[in-house]
Amino acid sequence: MNRPTTLTLGLIGRPKLNRDGRTMVVSIPISFRRQGGRKRMVAPANAETWSPPQPRVDNTLIKAVVRAHRWRNMLESNLFGSVRDLAKAEKINESYLCRVLRLTLLSPAITDAILNGLQPDGLELAQLLKSIPAEWDEQQAVFSSSARKAESR
Repeated sequence: MNRPTTLTLGLIGRPKLNRDGRTMVVSIPISFRRQGGRKRMVAPANAETWSPPQPRVDNTLIKAVVRAHRWRNMLESNLFGSVRDLAKAEKINESYLCRVLRLTLLSPAITDAILNGLQPDGLELAQLLKSIPAEWDEQQAVFSSSARKAESR
């Protein structure tokens, strides 16, 4: 019979800066148990469980951002002479195409968040198709404040 061996390390504590000033020491209470030939990490019974937020992929937002960049590349590579020509070729309204094209002006942080499913709660395509601030800092402030409003509802 294989008895579980337990190794328990550390106390719960705050991170501390080492004397060299370049190394941070973090104490994490953890125990290792051998069970059926596998090692398993087990958190202490009184410790809070933590996990990063689950990605919430919004296919509508992703599709719109990808389309915007695709259309911009088509215009910049002179495949189409104007937005009107591109709208006709895509068989969509010119006004809608122009609103979606503005998504290419989103900050890289917001674009990455959308593509990774980590966009702020309450961020929807309709909100993005309205006017977007040109400054990336202002965009971040607008979208984070709208997320706080959505959470308070």
